[in-house]
This record gives sequence, C-alpha cells and structure tokens, in this order.
Amino acid sequence: MSIVGVRELKSHLTQYLRKTKAGEEVIITERGMPIAVIQPAKKALPSKSSASKLAELAKEGKISLPQQKFLLKIPIIKISGSPISETVLEERR
Repeated sequence: MSIVGVRELKSHLTQYLRKTKAGEEVIITERGMPIAVIQPAKKALPSKSSASKLAELAKEGKISLPQQKFLLKIPIIKISGSPISETVLEERR
C-alpha cells in the first residue's frame, strides 16, 4: 500500500496507476489527511446495471416502478376549423 499526496499523484499519476494495476492500493492524502483510495478493479464492487439497481430499490420499497410503458411518441390530434391561435387572439380582443 502506498500513501501519496495530491500534488505527487498529479506529477506521477502513471507510476501510481501501474502500482494499482499490479494489485497495490494507493491512499491519496490532502494536507496529510486521507481523502481517497485507488484500488485495483478486481477488488472494487461489481457495478450493477441501472435496471438491477431500480429493481433492488423497488424490492426494498424505496421506489415504485411504473405499471405501464411510457409513451414514446405523443399522438398528434387534428381539429377541424380555424387554428387555436386565431381563436385565442379573438378572445383577447
């Protein structure tokens, strides 16, 4: 495990990424206080798809999923007669 300050990390990022790739964790500090950890991707939690995250939240009761599919396209309604904009202007006079 390596401990490195932000400035040093910026200057030698490639070096620390190589260490991480080799399996070593790197702790990043700012003014002597740890603020982040870079760890190999193998150790990181596997990322879930957004659908599985939503399903998990729904199972916990934190959200409710839609019961029907959303409209992908709003239907266009045609009305006979004069345009609505003309009617609105007439009503304003």
